[in-house]
Amino acid sequence: MGAGCVKVTKYFLFLFNLLFFILGAVILGFGVWILADKNSFISVLQTSSSSLQVGAYVFIGVGAVTIVMGFLGCIGAVNEVRCLLGLYFVFLLLILIAQVTVGVLFYFNADKLKQEMGSTVMDIIRSYTVNETSSRAEAWDYVQAQVKCCGWVSRYNWTENEELMNFTKTTYPCSCEKMKEEDNQLIVKKGFCEANNSSLPGQNNPEDWPVNPEGCMEKAQAWLQENFGILLGVCAGVAVIELLGLFLSICLCRYIHSEDYSKVPKY
Repeated sequence: MGAGCVKVTKYFLFLFNLLFFILGAVILGFGVWILADKNSFISVLQTSSSSLQVGAYVFIGVGAVTIVMGFLGCIGAVNEVRCLLGLYFVFLLLILIAQVTVGVLFYFNADKLKQEMGSTVMDIIRSYTVNETSSRAEAWDYVQAQVKCCGWVSRYNWTENEELMNFTKTTYPCSCEKMKEEDNQLIVKKGFCEANNSSLPGQNNPEDWPVNPEGCMEKAQAWLQENFGILLGVCAGVAVIELLGLFLSICLCRYIHSEDYSKVPKY
């Protein structure tokens, strides 16, 4: 390998590892966000599903390893340290295998995750009260208000809430209310609200509720379908960069080995 090619390989590898260092920080931050987030679908699911919490810790672990890997790769590339390049290659290969494994597991467990989410939401809906203060209920209120949906499948999921259905006037979950464009979208209403055009006493009919017509499951699926191509493209791009990093690290390692060997004094 010529000196010019070696120099180009070194600085390309340095650039890739700098990107990996940043990527590791992003992955680490994403894992921390999953654990700390209290106002989304993720918050609702992780309170009852250990699999998502485990996934968050996996993200944190992978992010930390990616940061270390990026550091080792940068130092190894610039200073041509074969040992560090070898560690970089091993870490990068393990991360690539882990990414493929997580992707396969997620693909085959998507239905299970969907069922867990549905069970969790229905449990929140059934136990919801007027003065609800639990973190799960507050997170679900936030989801319904911001995503503009009501219930998991539809508004009729709320008919399983005994306290709500015992009202003698048209009463509905406040966070489901269909807001006007001029209303402050940042304000999340909680508890149960009484409709202005209440029906006859004793008839709390969901058809009369002034709420968003779509269920949150439908909204979540629509979001995934709209962004699936972007997610797939990002994952494919990361994989290509990782494969290129593996190739460059092998090339540089081979060069350093041959150069070091040629410099051994002969007697």
